Amino acid sequence: MNFVAFQMLTGDKAKYFGLIFAIAFSTFLMSHQVSIFTGLMNRTQSQILDIKDADVWVMDRYTQYLDEVKSLTDQDLYRVRGVNGVQWAVPLFKGSTRAKARDGVFRAVILLGVDDASLTGVPRKMLLGTYNSLREPDAVIIDQVAFEFYFPNQAMRLGDTLEMNDHRVRVVGICDSAAPFQNFPVVYTRYSNALGYVGRERNLLSYVLVKPLPGVTGEEVATRIKAATGLEALTYEQFGWRTIWYYIGHTGIPINFGITVFIALIVGTVVAGQTFYIFTIENLKQFGALKAIGVTNWRITGMILLQAFVVGAIGYSIGIAMTAAFFETTKNVLDLRGFVLLGEIAGGTAVAVFLIVILASLLSIRRVLVLEPAVVFRG
Repeated sequence: MNFVAFQMLTGDKAKYFGLIFAIAFSTFLMSHQVSIFTGLMNRTQSQILDIKDADVWVMDRYTQYLDEVKSLTDQDLYRVRGVNGVQWAVPLFKGSTRAKARDGVFRAVILLGVDDASLTGVPRKMLLGTYNSLREPDAVIIDQVAFEFYFPNQAMRLGDTLEMNDHRVRVVGICDSAAPFQNFPVVYTRYSNALGYVGRERNLLSYVLVKPLPGVTGEEVATRIKAATGLEALTYEQFGWRTIWYYIGHTGIPINFGITVFIALIVGTVVAGQTFYIFTIENLKQFGALKAIGVTNWRITGMILLQAFVVGAIGYSIGIAMTAAFFETTKNVLDLRGFVLLGEIAGGTAVAVFLIVILASLLSIRRVLVLEPAVVFRG
């Protein structure tokens, strides 16, 4: 009977390929858009993920996400260092300024000022140079996006200069940083230098990076810091998720992507359901003949579900392959870095496709179950 079901499915090539196309299109659209959405949300915490040395971030108690900075005082840094369980605590500056190349080309950049003594917070993925070179006078490390913007169509090299707030700085390293949400160039320098590269304010300490003593968890130290100083303290995972949830709750990004995924789900269900129903109506006599020779309703239901599963499996395979191919071909494009097809997304899309084919086959199953075998003898 399975062979008969497959022959019935492929008998009309146009409807057979139409079903596969509908499922493949829905699969591609759902998996692609969800992958873009997760990639964008991951970009919001890019600087948190890049700093591997610290387990806890300390900030103003009303900070909602990474890019909303209210400066702390130097006294706050010393108070954090005095909390029981803190192995070390160092300052971090995060802000933005304008960097200009020698030919006058300028662009806003994300500026990160790391601790002068320990260089905690410097990028570890260096493409050229070493992070220890940051100890040199007026030294900065830029990411690959910055180099390609300021020095286009040139091989990567060190020694070029940029101007920030009337200060001339020298590029001593090029790093591979995680893509930020707005895809601005990222520049690293020492904390003392960073304060001179931006407009002066009374306080410029953005965050305090903390490492707990061995045997003390980040959560424990964060709780102690909050109790002792009144500041907010979060592990890097907690701060990353707080940033992500801010963008989810305060921007239209989730709604826009959600609408696209919902449309893909509806289109797949409606097109596949309509095509499947028409296909069933055109094969009523064949189903009637099967019932006339004694094939049970359960067996016929199994045949229809098999047909739906075959179409779903083929359509899903094509659609998910298209998504994987897209991200594979764009992985080396700097502006699209960080967007990947996760296994969780592929699995979730498979579940959605399974629901589509089940819904598409329900109407067909009901139409066949109420079918009278005598239909095969009508003209």
